[in-house]
Amino acid sequence: MAHTAASPHTMNTYGRLPIALERGDGVYVWDTEGKRYLDALAGIAVNTLGHNHPKLVPALQEQVSKIIHSCNYYHVPNQEKLAAKLVELSGMTNVFFGSTGLEANEAAIKLARKFGHDKGIERPEIVVYEKAFHGRSIATLSATGNDKVQKGFGPLVEGFIRVPLNDIDALKAATQDNPNVVAVFFETIQGEGGINPMRIDYLQKVRELCDMKDWLLMIDEVQCGMGRTGKWFAHQWAGIVPDVMPLAKGLGSGVPIAAVVAGPRAANVFQPGNHGTTFGGNPLAMRAGVETIRIMEEDGLVDNASRVGAHLKGALAREIGGLQGVVEIRGQGLMLGVELSRNCNVLTQRAADAGLLISVTADNVIRLLPPLIMTEAQADEVVAILAPLVKNLLAE
Repeated sequence: MAHTAASPHTMNTYGRLPIALERGDGVYVWDTEGKRYLDALAGIAVNTLGHNHPKLVPALQEQVSKIIHSCNYYHVPNQEKLAAKLVELSGMTNVFFGSTGLEANEAAIKLARKFGHDKGIERPEIVVYEKAFHGRSIATLSATGNDKVQKGFGPLVEGFIRVPLNDIDALKAATQDNPNVVAVFFETIQGEGGINPMRIDYLQKVRELCDMKDWLLMIDEVQCGMGRTGKWFAHQWAGIVPDVMPLAKGLGSGVPIAAVVAGPRAANVFQPGNHGTTFGGNPLAMRAGVETIRIMEEDGLVDNASRVGAHLKGALAREIGGLQGVVEIRGQGLMLGVELSRNCNVLTQRAADAGLLISVTADNVIRLLPPLIMTEAQADEVVAILAPLVKNLLAE
């Protein structure tokens, strides 16, 4: 193993592959040994525009030469520009900017609690979901539905009620006669949980319930948002608008960025002094967000995600869909999961050996999150590499 693919002075918090990536171009990356990989992970749904994008790079270079950071004591013009664009795309009201998905979700939790306190609720409670993943801070890991993420970090934060996915009766039963409920919080398509989508009829019923009860509908679009599913935000397939929407990952094409978009019910909950951040909304991140959306619009990448995603899903179904051991191929656009009947963690390394970057989540789901610039030919290339690996694994 080359020295570049080892990190002895870095905390051992990741089960890393023995690979160090050096550069990228489009949907391809190269490691420090010169080996090329097709990137079907995009830094976990982050590199929206792939790598070394000819329209993004000059804009970021220009921004770095002007100003990288200014704190929020002052106005940041591109904050307003990006906020206005997110408001336009979402049909919502205003935006708070942070740096990571965890921060966006933490802000949403705080916002929901203050929304409750403003109504005179002393101990607000938020409904969350089985298999959810909202982050690794103490509050967001408490909202997360994964024992592995929580183990060793108790006591957890109280104030969360957990329910199963896509079961409106379970949601009603869990909240019955409880005056402390203030919000329902979930991912439209669970990412870490195994690419588990909320059904359209369920989304619509939860929206109705929240309106009836004056709860906040808080939809975590950190992984499934920003065009990935073939709509700007995955909940838009259901024709609904949330009250609170955390965003991050793909919004800046690799520059750390996050946002909490609020609708009318939540837009004025935070007042000066209620929430803040040092890095959130800095000029470099804001420029990345503004340019990412501009390029996505210019190049029709939301439609591309839909078209190429459907092509990729179809090709996967054709090649491996009928195999015994392939449970389901699911997801939308360029956010796809292939559930197998057995643990397939070994595929992350095997795929890399074969020149393909993927991830395995929930131990038995192959997760594909390629850049939104991917072509149908490149999607075919993904399947050509992945299908034999799945067949071999299932035959073992």
